[in-house]
Amino acid sequence: MVYGTLYLVPVPLAENAAAKSFTPYLTDTINSIREYIVENEKTARRFLKEAGLKIPQNELIIHDYGKHSRDNDINSFFKGLTAGNDVGLMSEAGCPGVADPGSDIVAEAHKRGIKVVPLVGPSSILLAVMASGFNGQSFTFHGYLPIDKNERAKKIKELESMATRFNQTQLFIETPFRNNPMLEEILRSCAANTRLCIACDLTAADEFVQTKTIAAWRQKVPDLHKRPTIFLLFRS
Repeated sequence: MVYGTLYLVPVPLAENAAAKSFTPYLTDTINSIREYIVENEKTARRFLKEAGLKIPQNELIIHDYGKHSRDNDINSFFKGLTAGNDVGLMSEAGCPGVADPGSDIVAEAHKRGIKVVPLVGPSSILLAVMASGFNGQSFTFHGYLPIDKNERAKKIKELESMATRFNQTQLFIETPFRNNPMLEEILRSCAANTRLCIACDLTAADEFVQTKTIAAWRQKVPDLHKRPTIFLLFRS
């Protein structure tokens, strides 16, 4: 039996950033695919149009893998692939499978012996590490920290300790509307000489990336409310 290929199609991280986000190969690939598994259908359709899709969108088969559909039978996502058709997997933003529920689809594809091909595109995690000036040979992404204030403060101190002990960059995120309380806790919990990089609105027109010591950040605290942000801690 000849299966189709599962292509992992990155999506822009910000509005009006499509030109920064796709390659000619990606454009060629999406014009050879008529079936997609997506986290957000509206986002996916908009990006496909921006990326140069020439196939009429009403001819596409779109499978919803959003948070309200993940309990559905996963076999339905693989009918096309099993029949020999290539399928694209898309996140809501950035790279599918990286800090993204699409990793479950990728894992299942490997179990079934289906070829998986990742396409080049923007990853906020890697862009943040690149721009931070921190250790790019050893870093850990922790996703979301605890919501409870005491647990969150404890975790931040733990990450600061890990940065020192392992000479390792520590990355984490927060829901954008809770960014400011997160930043306040970082500035309260960390030592003055610990370095913090704030990477905000990556690839957007108002992108903001700065690395300073905690002491320097305390002098002028930025407003990060509702701005997608990655926080990076490092001590050397």
